[in-house]
Amino acid sequence: MTALTFERERPIRFSDCDPAGIVFYPQYFVMFNGLVEDWFDDGLQIGYERFVAQRRIGLPTVRLEADFRGVSHFGDKVKLALAVERVGERSLTLRLQCLGAEGDLRMQMRQVLVTTSLASHQTIAIPSDLREALHGAPQATTTP
Repeated sequence: MTALTFERERPIRFSDCDPAGIVFYPQYFVMFNGLVEDWFDDGLQIGYERFVAQRRIGLPTVRLEADFRGVSHFGDKVKLALAVERVGERSLTLRLQCLGAEGDLRMQMRQVLVTTSLASHQTIAIPSDLREALHGAPQATTTP
């Protein structure tokens, strides 16, 4: 079981769905990107817009693994959840999940983000304020 560190409820919108009325799979990536932004703003208290636009620090994805377990339909209320799996020198690994109202796993992914300078597009060390906020957050744990 994963210890979840940040969660948001979200409705599945018409714009998330394909003609069959279920989430078109790339939309999960858009939803999770929004969750990461909310996590920076409300969970870590760093401010995503300030981090990227003013401080000019990027967080590009360098690895992404996705597992689709169930369908989400237009009108469903889901819970998006984020847990920190690993904090490295220049990267962090997140586990993200989409859960149905009954807690059923609809989709999960593991995402590795790397910190970069938007001026040089080179990797940089995770800034100290972000590192401190990450170490203050509970880490994801797994049991066999």
